Amino acid sequence: MPDRGFALEQYRLRAGVYDNELVLFEPLRREAVASLQLSPGASVLDVGCGTGLSFPLLAEAVGSHGRIVGVEQCPEMLLQAHERLAVVGPCEVSLINAPVESARWAGQADAALFHFTHDVLRRPEAIANVLAHLKPGARVVATGLQWADPWAWPVNLFVWGAALRSVSTLDGLVQPWSGLAAHVPGLDVRSTWMGGIYIATGIWPGPQAGIDPA
Repeated sequence: MPDRGFALEQYRLRAGVYDNELVLFEPLRREAVASLQLSPGASVLDVGCGTGLSFPLLAEAVGSHGRIVGVEQCPEMLLQAHERLAVVGPCEVSLINAPVESARWAGQADAALFHFTHDVLRRPEAIANVLAHLKPGARVVATGLQWADPWAWPVNLFVWGAALRSVSTLDGLVQPWSGLAAHVPGLDVRSTWMGGIYIATGIWPGPQAGIDPA
């Protein structure tokens, strides 16, 4: 189980340089947001939103009548996310400073984005809380680091170095999406970046389909 205290301290220390560290991954962010297939007026959860780097893309997709809910446990990161709202479109944005598993917000969303949120995806209670706030048929997209094939040691060296700065545990890097897949039937997972990055997309059928997020 990820160490929340360690992760919180890690991100507090990185908050000032976080945006620069993620420049390399921006093409992946754009691909992840596009995979949400958001429509104007939609509502979307940005899980572990960090400094709000996804907000401009999400706001463009949902338009002026849409809504973004950003959840982030690190106050220093969320402060920067709040400042970023000055350059975000006119959609409604709600920011919640809390661990994902204990965060509370009103309404149900049309989609959820987990962008480089390994620790969150390794917490069953966090996944359950997000799914409980999604409409049946909501689209779910997760991206992040993963171990490549053993022979691809240069890739795994990169993954190891990046993970040390962004996760509190290396457990689950073989299949980081497995907890999500247990609740989202037919989750489609593909590898990119020579196997060191995954993109998982799926549809949450809702508890009426016999799959209870709790």
